[in-house]
Amino acid sequence: MTKVRKEEIKKVVRDGYAKIVKQNSSCCTPANSCCCNADLAQDMSKKVGYTDEELKAVPENSNLGLGCGNPVAIASLKEGETVLDLGSGAGFDCFLAANKVGKNGRVIGVDMTPEMVDKARSNARNDNYENVEFRLGEIENLPVADNSVDVVISNCVINLSPDKERVFREAFRVLKPDGRLMISDMVLLKELPDFIKNSVEAYIGCLSGAVMRNEYVEGIKRAGFQDIRIIDEKSSPLDYIFNDANASAIIENLEIPSEKMKEVSSSVISIKVSGIKPNKKCDIELT
Repeated sequence: MTKVRKEEIKKVVRDGYAKIVKQNSSCCTPANSCCCNADLAQDMSKKVGYTDEELKAVPENSNLGLGCGNPVAIASLKEGETVLDLGSGAGFDCFLAANKVGKNGRVIGVDMTPEMVDKARSNARNDNYENVEFRLGEIENLPVADNSVDVVISNCVINLSPDKERVFREAFRVLKPDGRLMISDMVLLKELPDFIKNSVEAYIGCLSGAVMRNEYVEGIKRAGFQDIRIIDEKSSPLDYIFNDANASAIIENLEIPSEKMKEVSSSVISIKVSGIKPNKKCDIELT
């Protein structure tokens, strides 16, 4: 992918998510579709793994229905840990993580959309989350120090990056030795049709940026992670999204024939994947 194409994708994604936070619409539907309400965001979040207790435990405006899983649920967060959320949006997963790590812990959210960062900071102030901070930045170039966090989480965001391997390398860099990577994301079981792959709009809809499952896992491995595990995978989130009335706009805008929808739906799944940054670098013998 050329540098120009990467920058075009980033701009479109940034602009699309700026509209999402303004309209309070949900992920995997076009930003110019009709606005979604809080009930839909709650319903979608339950479908991908969040409990009623979790949904009630965060600021009211932090859940925009943007996830495809619940990375906090699999992260086994401990009191006092430092957590980094890649693509933190309005702060939903950050606030859940903050409740887990407690006052002695710390949560950092990074997002490239200024409107999202502003929204998250407002939510943190309004609900007095003193152990959470939000930074404006790209997940390919994290504004976070080396070896400084215990856990990296991300939820349906890395698929939006045009340089996923760089994201994984950055996550590896900022993690402490023995640090944990916990991701929920969209991946492919088979290649998407060209009319989806070539659509920048479908990038915002969490579709055309997705890569093959094996390629995704190999990217994590090449970054240096070990003990990589696919904890769960399911197709139901995408099925649910396409059955939602608001998602009909993505079909109409991309002129997707109805007979092609099954092909698209069967190509994409959500996964939960974990990895560990090893404590010591492997010794390399020079011969």
